[in-house]
Amino acid sequence: MYGLCDTGDGVNRTTGGIALLVLAGLMLLGFVRSDATLAAPATIVALLLTTVAPAIGGIALLRGGDTKRSRRLDQLRDQTIDAEILRLAVSEGGRLTAVEVATALTLTPEAAKEKLDALVGRDVADIAVTERGVVVYTFHDAKHIGGKGDAKGVLE
Repeated sequence: MYGLCDTGDGVNRTTGGIALLVLAGLMLLGFVRSDATLAAPATIVALLLTTVAPAIGGIALLRGGDTKRSRRLDQLRDQTIDAEILRLAVSEGGRLTAVEVATALTLTPEAAKEKLDALVGRDVADIAVTERGVVVYTFHDAKHIGGKGDAKGVLE
């Protein structure tokens, strides 16, 4: 199971990013203290290569770790919502509407429908429509969970 804390990769990214920013700062200090004319094209190119490029790389490394963590948190949030929908489906006899999910999980109706449609796409549920036009999501396993005591071996 993955944890929410940074792994060694996150520490390496942070250390590398800080090192590049320190390098960029030292190079900038060197340029400021030198007698180089900033109007010369060679000086501008040298400044870009030795100062700006490491600074951009350092910022990219530091921000990249946050993106990875953010993606992991989003993935955990999605897994938790899916698990809660399945728990709710079991308690409701295997049939749910988007409004029930939205109410129980404090989601918007649109977000609930999106999550339910994703479960349909993964063949966890099917869609049915009542005579009044209400869309009902039917969860196969949750609907028949009471019959698990009747299970027999494959060769029986």
